[in-house]
Amino acid sequence: MSQPEFTNSIFPSSYSLVPVNYFSRKCWQFGLGLVGVIVPSWANSYCQTLDAIPTPIPEINLTAQSEPPSNSAAQELELNPEIIENSPVLQRWLQDVPNVLEEIRHDPSFRTRFRFGYSQFPSTEQAGGLTIGVDDILINRSGFTVSGDYHTSFNGDREAFGVDLRYYLRPLGNYVNVAPLVGYRYLASNDYTTDGVNLGVKLQLVLSRTGAADISLTQSFVSPGSEDEVGLTTLSVGYAVTPDLRLSTDIQKQNSTEEKDSRVGIILEWMP
Repeated sequence: MSQPEFTNSIFPSSYSLVPVNYFSRKCWQFGLGLVGVIVPSWANSYCQTLDAIPTPIPEINLTAQSEPPSNSAAQELELNPEIIENSPVLQRWLQDVPNVLEEIRHDPSFRTRFRFGYSQFPSTEQAGGLTIGVDDILINRSGFTVSGDYHTSFNGDREAFGVDLRYYLRPLGNYVNVAPLVGYRYLASNDYTTDGVNLGVKLQLVLSRTGAADISLTQSFVSPGSEDEVGLTTLSVGYAVTPDLRLSTDIQKQNSTEEKDSRVGIILEWMP
């Protein structure tokens, strides 16, 4: 058996990181050492000759380690690397697969709306008027929103304005939600004027997400428990006509010990 065949039979190719000639030399030197007991000078000379043979350095393939992560991802998905570089969604999914169901639950099913429109006051000789306001300014998707509005008649007999803080009890992505509210409101008519704390609750039904269509019913009380207490019942229906614009209708009943008033509004809403 030749020296390479003897070496390969003892040390297979799986030990590729250790030079084969190293083991070969040591085996022959061990054998020659035994012979050296009998012929010392010849054995030592041959061992020195083996040590003089250069040991080859194994080659290490670093191609796979130096390959960029984006190229590896592109190869796995069989996509052009430029597509991944230009797609934040793909980059996000490659780093960590999101919980889509959880995001849908917390992604608001409604949007902030800036409102401007016409109001009719049937209980005040059908007087016409103006309505402006903003509805549901979201506070960092915490469930809290801020809303404000102003209503006035052109003849000056009716005026109302106020600001409310609402807290939606269910995740913002739900189609049905309930929001207690607290705020301040001022009301004025021919027979009385009152202002004070406004406490109530809002029930919201989302027919189509992202403000496309919804119905809400709000019941609140201004200066509750006092002689000037006024109950406000408001029904609002909205429907989007473009991705950012929608039309809504408000029907409001205003009940006090002095008088029962009403308001109807046709309002254009912009959703930024």
